[in-house]
Amino acid sequence: MSEQSLPDDIGPEPSDALPEYAERVLDATEAIPPGRVMTYGDVAEWLGEGGPRQVGRVMSLYGGGVPWWRVVRADGVLLPGHELEALDRYREEGTPLKEASRAAADHLPRLDLRRARWDGGEHAQVHT
Repeated sequence: MSEQSLPDDIGPEPSDALPEYAERVLDATEAIPPGRVMTYGDVAEWLGEGGPRQVGRVMSLYGGGVPWWRVVRADGVLLPGHELEALDRYREEGTPLKEASRAAADHLPRLDLRRARWDGGEHAQVHT
């Protein structure tokens, strides 16, 4: 994705029009089944365009209306500032988690990416 198609210095457009890349990221997010996750990099790879930062930018600007908690960091750490809401949703959906170690300062679990990660296989209607 070129820097011109989603510049870092703009916010959401005032009209209802979304950049085409943003629509594709949001469609991919909606395709992730409950209880499963994709990393930012997974989404970019699945779309064949952009990278983790571009996907993260789209999610931060436009992702409030989709299951944003299903697009995650590659280290399994819960999204800073949204940890408790995401954790509630993971528990509701049965998303695999790893309990926090005793050394973890925040005592929050992490996602078990080995078990929770979705490859886009069984519901891959969005991917073209």
